Amino acid sequence: MIKKYLQASVLALLLSASALSVAQDKTVPVFENGEAQIVEGFSNYKDWIRHDLWVETSFNTDGDDTLDRVHVSVTRPSQTDTEDLKLPVIYVTSPYFAGVAPDVPGIMWDVEHELGARPTQERAHPEVTRLGKRPIISNSHIMKWVPRGYIVVHSSSPGTGLSQGSPTVGGPNEALAPKAVIQWLNGDAKGYTTPDGDQEVTAFWSTGKVGMTGTSYNGTLPLAAATTGVKGLEAIIPIAPNTSSYHYYRSNGLVRSPGGYLGEDIDVLYDFIHSGDDAKRPYNNKTVRDTEMAAGMDRETGDLNDFWNDRDYLNQMDGMKAALLMSHGFNDWNVMPEHSNRIYQKAKAMGLPTQIYYHQNGHGGPPPMTMMNRWFTHYLHGIDNGVENDPQARIVRENDRPDQPTAYAAYPNPDAKNVTLYLNKGGNQVGALTTTSSKRQKTEMLVDDFTISGKAHAQATNSTHRLLYSTATLKQDLHISGESTITISVSSSKPAANLSVMLVSLPYTDDAKVITDNIITRGWADPQNHKSLRESAPLKKGEFYDLTFNLQPDDQIIKAGQQIGLVIFSSDKEFTIHPKPGTELTVDLDKTSISLPIVGGLDALKKAIE
Repeated sequence: MIKKYLQASVLALLLSASALSVAQDKTVPVFENGEAQIVEGFSNYKDWIRHDLWVETSFNTDGDDTLDRVHVSVTRPSQTDTEDLKLPVIYVTSPYFAGVAPDVPGIMWDVEHELGARPTQERAHPEVTRLGKRPIISNSHIMKWVPRGYIVVHSSSPGTGLSQGSPTVGGPNEALAPKAVIQWLNGDAKGYTTPDGDQEVTAFWSTGKVGMTGTSYNGTLPLAAATTGVKGLEAIIPIAPNTSSYHYYRSNGLVRSPGGYLGEDIDVLYDFIHSGDDAKRPYNNKTVRDTEMAAGMDRETGDLNDFWNDRDYLNQMDGMKAALLMSHGFNDWNVMPEHSNRIYQKAKAMGLPTQIYYHQNGHGGPPPMTMMNRWFTHYLHGIDNGVENDPQARIVRENDRPDQPTAYAAYPNPDAKNVTLYLNKGGNQVGALTTTSSKRQKTEMLVDDFTISGKAHAQATNSTHRLLYSTATLKQDLHISGESTITISVSSSKPAANLSVMLVSLPYTDDAKVITDNIITRGWADPQNHKSLRESAPLKKGEFYDLTFNLQPDDQIIKAGQQIGLVIFSSDKEFTIHPKPGTELTVDLDKTSISLPIVGGLDALKKAIE
């Protein structure tokens, strides 16, 4: 009896050892220091399995009688077939994979006209020539994540590439499309081998845990998907995302273009990405671009309305569950830094795992790889690496490398306090910007001229076309962190006027060594919307209107030897409509001030300037 028991025990040990040996031979993800490592068995791209499929969505937006299907491309390690390995997914979706419209003359709206008027000439509508039979899918995420033990999935947005449907630029289908793909990865939606067939395909290789990332429009869509609260979307890393079409194309009631694209509006972007089925384009154009967008975008007043409100993801976050790591540049004048900050603040208030990475450059710029790796390692692989306890904000300081940010407890800097600065007469030359209010400053006037750039306004020592107020020269560095707020009382000689503001570091130089040397932050507003963003009214000549609005968020250290300057002007050559020069704006200095978020507050400012 004992002999038989010993024999059985030995056999069990041998079988266990054999099983362990087999297990050790399998290729599995490897983690060190809380990060997924490159695994040799996952790294040979020739062994990767690549296939295309179409996921059925819950909507029909292209006028036929079937639900739209979106094109999905999968790249996964061979072990998901040969070793029955299940892995989490990094998912990227985009409207750009199949190419975009050419930059033809007239594609943008004409901006040289009076405010409130519509250009007499309609803009051009270029057609996208789709690239190839299969859209070219980016390899950057594939090469980064597959060797680290992830499956990478791409999809084309509705109405682009081989995806059915219509582009809507922020409409519901742009959130519901990635939701459907994530549901398919969790077995809750159907995928097919063809766009119109009935042969199903399943994601048997998926653990169901999905992370999303992308830059610009591709960074907007992870947030769109997250607002649906879809099961399985565990973490997102949006990079320079456009979180509100209104904030992208308007500013406090003012029609304002994104930097570098003067005259762009939401219908221009629609044409730019509409690379879907040629046969469906006429219906899509008529229904979306020429009806919904034409009725809702309102370039005449710039007012906020339901069309714009429905394209703001801040209003749709209540069901969001995904952990959020945001990334943005403080000098991004295309998708401006407010887009990330407003979502970060709301997610933080909701109690979601939330972190933010800011750098000092322009559009784009992902967080360092180690930040992204730790984020996805924890939320997708379930490794307890403590990332949720990392500092909430990381900011690349001036002249530092992007992969060496400085850690802070939060953004804005918790030690920042609002300090109010007042305007002293002399703004057509250089008036003083001081911490004490001097009454009876009365008014100063500027004359609009869109042909003069913001840079020229800041550099001019004497100008009737702008007002400039400056602090004393800083004796020590001064750290600004957060949103500056201007309160201004202004009258106009005409029923409508642009209002533009820049906070600058003086002297404003031509040979700035870094992008932070000149512009600190900026903002725009429509005085006609002094009471409400939804309702504008013509300005009465000689009557003063009080406005308060935020400038773009920033975190910048102004060096000793510089001065902080406030530039007030009307039309912005790079961003606004260009009305005929000559509109006179008068500013009541006694009722105008600017509040700066200064680390250390008033004491820090006084030490710097006194």
